[in-house]
Amino acid sequence: MKRIAKSSFKPRAFEYLRMVEEQGELLVITDHGRDAVQIQPIRTDEHGASGSLEGAILTYDAPDQPLDQGDWDALQ
Repeated sequence: MKRIAKSSFKPRAFEYLRMVEEQGELLVITDHGRDAVQIQPIRTDEHGASGSLEGAILTYDAPDQPLDQGDWDALQ
């Protein structure tokens, strides 16, 4: 984890953001010596951010009608 002052971050923002993205290093920006903001890379699997939702979304032809037992079991 790297800590830098807010005043140091501003002129080199793109450089620091690129560092976080490429190296995966956590960056904490301080304000008057106190931790203020944390920047971290987004971690995704090989399927991308939505890969974990695959197969989790069901469609309903009549959303205002009660579910039958088979549909209810599929939600659990």
